[in-house]
Amino acid sequence: MKNTIGIFIAISFATALVAGCGEPQSPEEKETVVATNTKASITSQDWGMVDSQSVKLFTLTNTNGTEVKITNYGGIITSWKTKDKAGNISNVVMGFDSLAPYLQAPPYFGAIIGRYGNRIANGTFSLEGKTYKLATNNGKNHLHGGKKGYDKVVWTAEPATDGKISLVLTYTSKDGEEGYPGNLKIKVVYTLTDADEIAMDYSSETDKTTVVNLTNHSYFNLTGDVSNTILHHELQIDADKYTPVDATLIPTGDIIDVTGTPFDFRKPTKIGDRIADVDGGYDHNLVLSKTSEGMELVATLYDSISGRQLEVITDEPGLQFYSGNFLDGKLTTPDGKPIIKHGALCLETQHFPDSPNKPQFPSTVLKPGEKYATQTIYKITVRK
Repeated sequence: MKNTIGIFIAISFATALVAGCGEPQSPEEKETVVATNTKASITSQDWGMVDSQSVKLFTLTNTNGTEVKITNYGGIITSWKTKDKAGNISNVVMGFDSLAPYLQAPPYFGAIIGRYGNRIANGTFSLEGKTYKLATNNGKNHLHGGKKGYDKVVWTAEPATDGKISLVLTYTSKDGEEGYPGNLKIKVVYTLTDADEIAMDYSSETDKTTVVNLTNHSYFNLTGDVSNTILHHELQIDADKYTPVDATLIPTGDIIDVTGTPFDFRKPTKIGDRIADVDGGYDHNLVLSKTSEGMELVATLYDSISGRQLEVITDEPGLQFYSGNFLDGKLTTPDGKPIIKHGALCLETQHFPDSPNKPQFPSTVLKPGEKYATQTIYKITVRK
């Protein structure tokens, strides 16, 4: 639903994006304004090199002063700084302030996930009579695109030319990459609006029949302080059903009513209230109760400490709720605080896990001549 994005600030592009290489210098030396008006802007700075390609960090700022930082390495949202109910500004997503920690393969913080978000059983699927063997990187299963998914590649990035505070990322995933068929041309557009939304528009085309399931893997803690776990956050998800999983987190193929289960978030519920009833914690796909294939509000997350509220609006049929079960304190925030178990959560909009092997699930097949297109909006407001 495109009109949910809000009113955008008209901007003029002041300078061309400056290409950089080598180790990043200080932001003061390297920061380049690539789009601006009196209050809203996009700036760019050199951030290092990966695979002999220049990595940049972009800062998107709207007229409210809300600031989002995105790098073209993995399309990662490294920070999202917003005000709380007292007017204090803090970062509500997990991320780092330099490139090096991302090269140590943290758990997908803020990244674009693909070619297939979530798991594919045994790293195999059949398509048009041919069986494809994918890279396995989660035990015997394939997870989030494989050993080198889209979270670990350098994307081409440039500001949009349509007057919006938008960053356009493009990448061509080659035929056979991580085992997938087809050359897949991908575009992801991040837009920061004056309604404090991050709109994410995904599109792709292929030259050979393939499967596609793109998402973003941001970890949220609305308190802005990982010393507080997300167990006291209140979550509401408009989902009447969910897909139960086996011991390796692969869906069994069943679609179960949430009534009477710990997966019933149809009313606002504190995450910690029933998490003990879920073996290992939440890492499950909720089947959204959407009334159409268009954009709908599907989830709301609220934190009483900060007053911040996160709304999730999407046209996808599923939402993976992950409660940060594998965070163990080994990773730290830029201010040195350990990111502990349940220190953050993910609300990943998606098609269902293992859909290529589950014909009863919504299809993720993309054929030549077709266009994959989906949108998700994350919106932050404050309750006083």
